Amino acid sequence: MKHSNLSRIFLGILSISTALSASAAVAQDGTTSFEDVVKTVNPYVDIRYRYEHVDQDNPLRNANAHTARAKFGINPGEFHGFSFKVEGEAIVDLGNAKFNDTTNGRTEFSVVADPEDVVFNQGYLQWKGGPGITAKAGRQALNLDNQRWIGSVGWRQNDQTLDAAYVTAKPFEGFSASYGYAWRVNRIFGPDNPNGIWRDNDIHLLRASYDIENFGTLSTFGYLLDIPNAPGASNKTFGVRFAGAQKLNDDFKLSYAVEYARQSEHGDNPLDFGLDYFSVQPGISYGPFTVKLGYEYLDGNGQIGLQTPLATLHAFNGWADQFLVTPATGLEDISVDAVFKPSNVDWLKGTTFRFVYHDFSAASGGGDYGSEYDALISKKFGKHFTVSAKYANYQSDGFKVDTEKFWLTLGFKY
Repeated sequence: MKHSNLSRIFLGILSISTALSASAAVAQDGTTSFEDVVKTVNPYVDIRYRYEHVDQDNPLRNANAHTARAKFGINPGEFHGFSFKVEGEAIVDLGNAKFNDTTNGRTEFSVVADPEDVVFNQGYLQWKGGPGITAKAGRQALNLDNQRWIGSVGWRQNDQTLDAAYVTAKPFEGFSASYGYAWRVNRIFGPDNPNGIWRDNDIHLLRASYDIENFGTLSTFGYLLDIPNAPGASNKTFGVRFAGAQKLNDDFKLSYAVEYARQSEHGDNPLDFGLDYFSVQPGISYGPFTVKLGYEYLDGNGQIGLQTPLATLHAFNGWADQFLVTPATGLEDISVDAVFKPSNVDWLKGTTFRFVYHDFSAASGGGDYGSEYDALISKKFGKHFTVSAKYANYQSDGFKVDTEKFWLTLGFKY
């Protein structure tokens, strides 16, 4: 098995953590039982099977990936303000590697970035104290705001995690301020990929937010990324975001989100640039229907486009993932996002229908990139099971190539 030493380390930590949790149960009430230990340890499992098909208008063979991902861990309750989480993750290929997972050498196929691996996914210690302070140190999945800048890429089978320390303070109601420092990025490609781990980073994450009652949340942020393994991705970004919703009457609800940021070079990035980011997304809901219009602008100066290397990129600019790296001439994305969640038909309860359309063009130079439409059907069965089918169709207008992707996903959480 790959990374046997890492597996032993994980099992050792799991054993120690279980013992500590049992001790905590004893310390709190003077007695112990199997039920006490189970309640304190809080074991969990998250299993996901996925079939992914990729068809591109190029010489590569179509990818057909059958993969399964299992997360398993413990997340005990607090003991004198302290708690911890330990989580392992295993990813296996079930279909004879008919895809390029970025590590298996099958470069004749299109890429599906879900390599086989066994990893120590998360492991951190957390402390809560006054006034409203939470401190967390260790390997952790971190998702900030809408994950446009910092996210765990939960769509892929392997999470993106940070080895980091993160502190949040809530000194008074509605206000939150946080600071994080990360020195290592564990990327979705896994440790066997040369770009799977970014080491020796100097990453500073600053964020503050205030909840305006019955209106929305105003947040400001500053993300300073010095990434020696990827100097072209090093940057500093400062911005402001406002998002909220208003109930217009018993039938209609208005939602809104607007964001602006300014990005420039940082660390070992050899370029000199100043680039703008802007997005606006108004939406309206009527019963089970929601429609959102979107405009997103990522600046480009001809040498480099605005970059978001730590984002959950799959959630933005089309599910076909053609804009994971912003082109040097930037990107303008105009979108329409329609969601239907029926609730008045019993057999459709828990079902989501979604359709998204994107029109892509260059932020500078006036060029067209193409368009894309995406579709999703997802249904929950009880508390533990989820089934979804998802489709993306990117039509190129000179940028990259026509691309179709299809996913079938089965999930179980307990």
